[in-house]
Amino acid sequence: MLTKTDVYPYDDPCKQAGMTGTASAEVIHYLRKWIFSANARVEACKSDDNMEISRKIKTKVSAGFKMRGLILRPEACRFLVEVLETVNEPELDDIIEKVLDAVEKQPLSSSMIELCVIESAVLDCSQSCDETRDNIFNIIGAFDVPRYIYSVERKKFLPISMTTHPTPSLCGLAKDKAELFRERYTILQQRTHRHELFTPPAIGAAVEEGQNKFQLKTIEALLGSTAKLGEVIVLGMITQLKEGKFYLEDQSGTIQLDLSKFHNGLYTESCFVLAEGWYEDSVFHVNGFGFPPTEPSSATRAYYGNMNFFGGPSTTSVKASSKLKQLEEENEDAMFVIISDVWLDSVEVMEKLNVMFSGYAAMPPTCFVFCGNFSSAPYGKTQIKSLKGDSLKNLADLICSNTSIHSSSRFVFVPGPEDPGPGTILPRPALADHITEEFRQRVPFSVFTTNPCRIQYCSQEIVIIREDMVNKMCRNCVRLPNTNLDIPNHFVKTILSQGHLSPLPLHVSPVFWAYDFSLRVYPVPDVIIFADKYDPFNITNTDCICLNPGSFPRSGFTFKVYYPSNRTVEDSKLQGL
Repeated sequence: MLTKTDVYPYDDPCKQAGMTGTASAEVIHYLRKWIFSANARVEACKSDDNMEISRKIKTKVSAGFKMRGLILRPEACRFLVEVLETVNEPELDDIIEKVLDAVEKQPLSSSMIELCVIESAVLDCSQSCDETRDNIFNIIGAFDVPRYIYSVERKKFLPISMTTHPTPSLCGLAKDKAELFRERYTILQQRTHRHELFTPPAIGAAVEEGQNKFQLKTIEALLGSTAKLGEVIVLGMITQLKEGKFYLEDQSGTIQLDLSKFHNGLYTESCFVLAEGWYEDSVFHVNGFGFPPTEPSSATRAYYGNMNFFGGPSTTSVKASSKLKQLEEENEDAMFVIISDVWLDSVEVMEKLNVMFSGYAAMPPTCFVFCGNFSSAPYGKTQIKSLKGDSLKNLADLICSNTSIHSSSRFVFVPGPEDPGPGTILPRPALADHITEEFRQRVPFSVFTTNPCRIQYCSQEIVIIREDMVNKMCRNCVRLPNTNLDIPNHFVKTILSQGHLSPLPLHVSPVFWAYDFSLRVYPVPDVIIFADKYDPFNITNTDCICLNPGSFPRSGFTFKVYYPSNRTVEDSKLQGL
């Protein structure tokens, strides 16, 4: 039988932590629950093998804390090592990351970590160690996305609670608008500096033949020069401060651009670009534009750890969970059916949905993603009444008539730009509760969420946006793309390189200033669904699947089916049925 001494080797741990009474009992209770599994046994004496294991764990723990600029007190280190001795080796790195995240959430007065801080972190981890079941499927609205601020001084992302930034508000202040562009720039700047082309070689290291290295210049450095500067690369945002004249802007200033040698591409105002050229007479003559280099999610997380940028109930990124990854791979039948422009007032659309439900009745999908617009004739006086009455009622009748789908599948509704709501500003709230109340009662597994929104399925991250963004970007290019340009590929490249779903001027694609962070796609997710009326496409870039199902009624009833277990997309169409 385990005794208190077995569980906790110190004579009085809570005295050492400065804790007494019920707090002591609570710590011991949770430590006992977390440290030992049903088959765990504590031996009285450590063998030589155990001593070697302890040394390895201590090395990993010390290195992990030093990477984050923290130092453990000797007693805190001993305690954490003894806690981790019962952890399986494959899970060790993951649990150390969780403890580190829990430590950084606490109000730290210095970089020296005391025993009581480690005990509190272990207690926090113990309460979240059995969350796997709750983390399989989660829908995250845009207003629930966690906000992280990049700290230039500490070179890391900090949760908003650890900064002086106020809580986001829909009625943003003037400084929120400036902060919006500043944060976009800072994120792209730190990502670009880490790219191999812009990383200076180590001192004394030999430079490989043919390997070119580049250095970013600021606009301030150009403006301070009186001589001609050639072969300069600047990271900045394209702006049009005067009609017909384009400028490049960064945090240090603005400079006029000469685009006479500019080449075609989806470059719009408010896009951040790497401009290459020469500077003379207060004008930057551009030889070529390029987008900031993209970065796979794995590279981002290797640098910043398992922070949960995506959102959801998990305290750390689900990417680090081997259990969720295993569940994802084992469930080969899981599928997501994605449809855009689900016109519920169209008889033909409802007939096709009935055919679809009948076809999937034998093997119900994990989730149906229905994107707006949900009416074929928007803005009419009777739009809300029609949607609330016959449209959603008829859809509920269809779903309820297919028992297997009604009981097994989830239904996610993402509003379109012409659905009832407060204008065209992103992020767009869900359809009003009074419109969807009856439907949600009849179809319990339905969720009406925001636009854009996020879905976390096991270890995968999926972003969904319903906006006609392709046409907007083509119409607002610095120069109109030629007919030979591969629009979908350039569109995807633009979005991923900008790390943002709407890299357009605010007068073209308005955004709630304080919630601009909810439109970020950094780190890059596994899947981005662009529900757009443009022709369907399916493109993989930077380990991210970018797909557009197309308009369901306009494209001959096409839709997409995504299989998470093997990360494949199937083009589907209801034709001649």
